[in-house]
Amino acid sequence: MNKVMRGQAAFFAGQAAEEQVAREYSRRGLDVAARRFRSPHGEIDIVGQSADGLVFVEVKKSRSHDSALSRITQRQIDRIFAAAGDYLAAKGLPWSTPMRFDIALVDGVGRIEIMENALFA
Repeated sequence: MNKVMRGQAAFFAGQAAEEQVAREYSRRGLDVAARRFRSPHGEIDIVGQSADGLVFVEVKKSRSHDSALSRITQRQIDRIFAAAGDYLAAKGLPWSTPMRFDIALVDGVGRIEIMENALFA
């Protein structure tokens, strides 16, 4: 498999993982308000709305949950926080809006591990 094909396979696997995680959050009662929210600062995979506030979710897929978790960098975390601020601004919401930042890990066989409030602003 050449580099382009590997890149496409990874892209589609990531999309499938995001869809799987969005369904899991919906099953848990979270309304998925946005998917792949893009801003000048970065992208948020899933934005959810619950009775408790907003949930910003970063989805990572790899062969294992540990491997997926290891792929999250401080630079990426900073971009997620900045993009969350952009989301608030786009929706006219104040910074005091209750929110949390989750990480959803998907392993090679599709098991999902959700780490609630895993990132702290």
